[in-house]
Amino acid sequence: MEALESWVGRSESGEERLDPGRAEALRTTLESLDPPLAEGAALPELWHWIYFWNSAALSELGPDGHAARGGFLPPVPLPRRMWAGSRVAWTAPLRLGAAARRRSSIASIERKQGRSGPLVFVTVRHALEGPEGPALEEEHDIVFREAPPPGAATTRAAGEAAPAGAWSRRLRPDPVLLFRYSALTFNGHRIHYDQPYTTGEEGYPGLVVHGPLLATLMVDLARREAPERGLAAFRFRALRPVFCGEEIRIGGAPDEAGAEVWIAGPDGGLCMRGRVDFR
Repeated sequence: MEALESWVGRSESGEERLDPGRAEALRTTLESLDPPLAEGAALPELWHWIYFWNSAALSELGPDGHAARGGFLPPVPLPRRMWAGSRVAWTAPLRLGAAARRRSSIASIERKQGRSGPLVFVTVRHALEGPEGPALEEEHDIVFREAPPPGAATTRAAGEAAPAGAWSRRLRPDPVLLFRYSALTFNGHRIHYDQPYTTGEEGYPGLVVHGPLLATLMVDLARREAPERGLAAFRFRALRPVFCGEEIRIGGAPDEAGAEVWIAGPDGGLCMRGRVDFR
């Protein structure tokens, strides 16, 4: 841990033109209710995740398809990596066709002991700005953990029962949805598209649905149900994995200030929990 902590404060930055075609491809993939997106339109909330790709060379990838650690991210000696949660606050829109700048830094590294063994949480802080000035700030929590023993299955524990909620949408993520989201985010993590690797090496019963995709679906539900309300902030935490082909329920319970939102698995238990705050 002492060696890893030297990564705290490390930073990188980049600039990218926000290609309207990429956003339009995500709009059709999500079957969003937004009208077709063109240059000058505001980028919908959380769609910034399809930009600022980490396009490492194939020779620089680890066995799971992620870029090998030890550059920007610390070389955590635990092989499995998952998106554990995020906190995002918006201050101004990002405009399609315009340049956006992102600065990222390692905010913290923390070791914990979980039920499955040691865990290391790395929090990355991002700040994005566009032509109208600072646009959003985000903290992204990445969790690293041990691999299961050879031949061991990764089981999903029972989850807290999801509430009923006034908002509800059912969806069954399939391999095409997972492929398209992986392509749009340039995410090479093999648990989202490589079935033999996912079941044989990581012990999951099937392809794993992306955490940021589930988070995007929760925000999309809020935008569908309260289109007149702008979003000021969103936070979420992943609780249990969702597997390809399972029917999920995207739910929400609105209040005056925002809404509690969640993803319920096929057993009715919570797999992800979040909160959106309105402006």
